[in-house]
Amino acid sequence: MDEAAGVQTSTDMPIPGTMKAWVLGDPGQLRIIEKPVPMPRRAEVLVRIDAVAICATDLEIIEHGTPALIQGGPPFNKDFTPGHEYMGTVAALGPGVDEYKIGERVTVEIHAGCGQCKRCRQGMYTSCHNYGLNYGNVDKGHRANGFTTDGGFAEYAVNNINTLSRVPNDMSDEEATLVVTAGTSMYGLTELGGLVAGESVVVTGPGPIGLLAVAVAKALGASPVILSGTRDARLAIGTKLGADRVVNVRNEDLVAVVKEMTGHGADYVVECAGTDTAINEATKMVNRGGKICLAAFPHEPVLTDIGALVKNNIYIYGIRGEGKSATHRAMALMAAKRFDATHIHTHTFPLADLPMALHYARNRIDDAIKVVVKTRGVVTQTKKEVA
Repeated sequence: MDEAAGVQTSTDMPIPGTMKAWVLGDPGQLRIIEKPVPMPRRAEVLVRIDAVAICATDLEIIEHGTPALIQGGPPFNKDFTPGHEYMGTVAALGPGVDEYKIGERVTVEIHAGCGQCKRCRQGMYTSCHNYGLNYGNVDKGHRANGFTTDGGFAEYAVNNINTLSRVPNDMSDEEATLVVTAGTSMYGLTELGGLVAGESVVVTGPGPIGLLAVAVAKALGASPVILSGTRDARLAIGTKLGADRVVNVRNEDLVAVVKEMTGHGADYVVECAGTDTAINEATKMVNRGGKICLAAFPHEPVLTDIGALVKNNIYIYGIRGEGKSATHRAMALMAAKRFDATHIHTHTFPLADLPMALHYARNRIDDAIKVVVKTRGVVTQTKKEVA
């Protein structure tokens, strides 16, 4: 490869000139093509992608474009490769990179901020002021792989060294893809929320982020941890991940259960359902001086009682991604076996079957939660049996 430019490669991991990659045409139209393998620049490595998990945001990008922004506009018909929850093996090092070695297994986080704006200097690079504004000018520094730059539904991707976490030898590829999901929950609870042991947490909505929010909260010493939803199978997984109490809101009054268990209401509510009912219930079940973390995207404006928030000194905040290196702390918990994130991994497909994998994820076929696509080896469609 381009050794003259300072890129370090190894004969043990030869790098082809082209790679297979899925690209987005019109909305909902993906096709697989051959693309040039990108080369890392300063403070970057080339990752050979080994596995990638499908996120609900991927489905939004593929169908609607937002929140992806490529070259100043929607990502359609620009040979853009979506996908952002991936892991793999370091295949090449950019000039001067000595923080990682070729052959190391790594998992990634999405965002690398520009490093220059006010938010990046505060460590809030997921709120980078140059997000989507550099219009493909990579010299500005900002990256959001799968959003503003090419993502992981391919065989290789370039990542900034600050976005990498090493994967332990005893952690599977599939589990390593879940670090971004756990990191998002971690970011909302600790870096932005300030959770400390002994505080009570309610999680509404047992999707991937909600389920791992239960796991992270419990691992950090929250008590009690309450999970609500409408699907008993999902709630059962929440119990395995540490929920002290699960509530099927079709059968029980969630606010009454929370008040009974906590006395005056929860210290934290992590709202992962995105419905007006769930958001309004959050304001009723949180304690005075408590915090509501908005982790879902409502599709319509929500009418809520702002006066109740003001009178009760309630803090409400949104989260974007997994900032302030939250993925590193999530990986530390997962590597220490503080919780088993694989409970949310349900299906595996090969890269060639990405459209089918997306179909399973979008329509929750066979109770799909987290669907993982493997780029290496022979993989037939599988469902992980949850014990």
